[in-house]
Amino acid sequence: MSNKQALREFQTRLAQRLQAVRSQSASARWLAVDCAGLGLLLPLRQASEIFAPVPLTSVPYTEPWMLGVANLRGGLHAVADLAQFLGLRDQPPPSGEGRLIAMHAELNINCALWVDRLLGLRSEEQLRAAPPVQGERPHFAAGEREDEQGRRWQVIDLDLLSRFEPFLNIVARAA
Repeated sequence: MSNKQALREFQTRLAQRLQAVRSQSASARWLAVDCAGLGLLLPLRQASEIFAPVPLTSVPYTEPWMLGVANLRGGLHAVADLAQFLGLRDQPPPSGEGRLIAMHAELNINCALWVDRLLGLRSEEQLRAAPPVQGERPHFAAGEREDEQGRRWQVIDLDLLSRFEPFLNIVARAA
């Protein structure tokens, strides 16, 4: 009898935890990442899966930020170093560190972005609109947010990035 009751209590606790996770995930809007020290927010609806680093096959005659191609769950994905593409660093990231974030299939681009670190999920309640900073920004930089600690976060619209001509043109320019 006590085994049945313990099982019911376990199932009840498990159901409560699952409900809490669902409600927390529903409020999360962005995946917070770090790229060369810059905090970026990637919309969850535009990102797919997160992968640990995998072996990359280099592709000749491509831009330096194009790290290569990778087999992610049986699909061939181009892998772009987001920090290098944004001009935040000149060299490729250290091998073995970082994470790959695959763009959502609805964006119609088999691409994964290399980021230096995952910093968790962020919700609208955790962030507020930040005052604009002087200077030009690409159109895929969809605004900035600020958290309670005063850290600024740049929102990156992955849909706009996936259609940005310089991002699509991976062929290296002749020197």
